[in-house]
Amino acid sequence: MRYRTLGASGLRVSELILGAMTFGEQGGVGAPLAECRRILDAYADAGGNTIDTAINYRDGASEEILGELLAGRRESFVLGSKYTVSRDRADPNAAGNARKNLRASLETSLRRLRTDYLDIYWVHMWDRATPIEETMRALDDAVRAGTVLYVGISDAPAWVVARANTLADWRGWSPFVGLQVPYSLLKRDIERELLPMAQSLGLGVTAWSPLGGGVLSGKYLPAPAPPPGGGGGGQADGAAPTRLSAESLSERDFAVARAVREVADELGVTSSQVAIAWTRSRSAAVVPIVGARRIEQLRDNLGSVDVTLPPALVARLDEATGFSPGFPTDFIDQTSPWVFGAALVED
Repeated sequence: MRYRTLGASGLRVSELILGAMTFGEQGGVGAPLAECRRILDAYADAGGNTIDTAINYRDGASEEILGELLAGRRESFVLGSKYTVSRDRADPNAAGNARKNLRASLETSLRRLRTDYLDIYWVHMWDRATPIEETMRALDDAVRAGTVLYVGISDAPAWVVARANTLADWRGWSPFVGLQVPYSLLKRDIERELLPMAQSLGLGVTAWSPLGGGVLSGKYLPAPAPPPGGGGGGQADGAAPTRLSAESLSERDFAVARAVREVADELGVTSSQVAIAWTRSRSAAVVPIVGARRIEQLRDNLGSVDVTLPPALVARLDEATGFSPGFPTDFIDQTSPWVFGAALVED
C-alpha cells in the first residue's frame, strides 16, 4: 500500500480507505464483531491506515466496534467520523450542522471510539438551514481545542465548499482539506463541478461507492461459463450489502458492468478491481473508500492497488458510460477555438 497526503494537508493516508459502514449487524445485513476484527486486521496488514465511519452508521455500532478494535493501536490509524444525521428524531437540535449538534455529536463519537481526538471530522452533508459561517467557525473551535485535527465535507454542492474555504482563508479558520463524494463508472457527476473544484482548491477526494452499490462487481450479471476442464468461474463481489436487485437496474447499468467484466477478463483480474482501479486513475486527488462485510471481499478490493489500466482500456470504459459533463463545460470546450482563435492554449 502506498501513501499520499490528503489534499493540501500533511496528513498521510493510504491509497485505499477502509469504510466501516458495514461494521455491525444493526439495521440490516452487516458484519459481526469477529468478522470486523478480521477485516480491520487484514486491511492493516496490507498497509492500510485510514478508516472512515459516521455517528449514524449501524445506529452507532460502527463507532463502538471500532473503539473496541482500535484499543492499543489507535495512533497507527487515521481515524475519521462524520456528523449531521439526527441523533434523536424527537429533538430538533439533534441534527444538522449547527454548533449545538456538532458539539454533542463530536462528544458522542469520541466516547464511542474511545479516543480523545479525531484525525478528520467530516460534515456529512450540506445543511441548508445552517449558515456555513457557523459551521466553519464551530469546526475551527474543535480544531483549536485539539479534539479534531483536520476537517472535511461530504455530499455538498461545489459552490458551498468553495465559499466555505474562502471564508476560512479570509478569517484564519481551519479549511476543509477533504471532500467525500460518490464516484464510480456509474456515477460520474463529480466530474462536472466538484472534482475540478477540489483539484483547483487542493482538496483530497475520498470516493464512496466506487463499485456503484455492487453493480460493477458483476454480481448482477449472469455467471460466466466455467473454463474448460472445470473450475468455479465467477469472482468475489467485493461489495458492501445493498438493497439493489437485478430488476431495479437499467440497461446502461448492465452495459457498463459488462464492459468492466470484459476488461477484467482481458487483464486476468476481477471486475471489482477494475472498477476501483478506474476510480483511482481519474485523478491524483481521488482516494477510494472500500467497504466489505466479508474478509474475502476486502482482499479482492485490496488487489486493485496492483491493477494499472492502459489508456485504451480506460477510454473503452469511459465510452461505455455515455457520460457528458454538460453545460457549461461542453459549451466552453466547443466555443473555445472561436473565442480565442490563435491565442487558444491547450490544456
